[in-house]
Amino acid sequence: MLETWWQVSTGKLIQAAVVLLAAALVRGLAVLAVRKSIDGMVQRTQARLEAQTTRRTIVPAAWTSARQLARTRTLGSMLSSTITVVVVTIAALTLMSIFGVPMGPLLTSAGVGGVALAFGAQSLVKDYLTGIFLIAEDQFGVGDVVTLGAVTGTVEEVTLRVTRVRDGNGQVWYVRNGEIVTVGNTSQGYSNALVDVAVHYTAQAEAVIAIVQSVVDEFDADETWSKHLLEKPTVLGVESIQGETMTIRVAAKCLPNEQWGVQRELRERSKRALDEAGIRGPGLAWPRH
Repeated sequence: MLETWWQVSTGKLIQAAVVLLAAALVRGLAVLAVRKSIDGMVQRTQARLEAQTTRRTIVPAAWTSARQLARTRTLGSMLSSTITVVVVTIAALTLMSIFGVPMGPLLTSAGVGGVALAFGAQSLVKDYLTGIFLIAEDQFGVGDVVTLGAVTGTVEEVTLRVTRVRDGNGQVWYVRNGEIVTVGNTSQGYSNALVDVAVHYTAQAEAVIAIVQSVVDEFDADETWSKHLLEKPTVLGVESIQGETMTIRVAAKCLPNEQWGVQRELRERSKRALDEAGIRGPGLAWPRH
């Protein structure tokens, strides 16, 4: 009797050891495969982006590479954690079966508890699932200027459950990922700077456009500011005429979040050039000779 019990116990211990060894091996191989895949994705992305070496693309390539690196690493970490949970769960259930633990009542209790937990944690599950998709789809990242519902500001942190945003007044907002329905991102890839130069209606449009174009040419040639640009700014022409005001619009494609400084500098240079040319602003009479 004792010998039979010993044989049975030894057999079960051997089976348990095999299960644990197999679980460790499967987890290790799966995590290694994920890491290799993630490293390969990162290397291919960096190689493609570093191949862009022109003045207009070398800086955004570095920015995009860092962004994609962080996102890819986050996804790799989530996949590794998921693999660990799945493997441990399967191994635990297998060990319980080997040692004769009744699975029926346990699974029934787990099912009832799972249903109760699901009802109580719906919003939490929704937050986490939405967070996974936000990160996977790269809808926004740290440093982006976004609009999330009624909140507009700079993203400071993105987690699976909440996103932290700081608005222009310095106030910090914590937005639950499950409550994010629409996302407006002004920083993804590039930002647009739109500059409206207003002059008096009686000014000659051709003359004003020529002056603004010379300002744009000098601005683009200035290395201090050209590094913030992806393309040379474009003078679009007369944007609108309202009352005694004629508006000339300039558009510039900039690096993410660099549009504010570009706008201010172009306005200042345009104002100075127009004053030197004797062209008055709106509301001031055009000098007649």
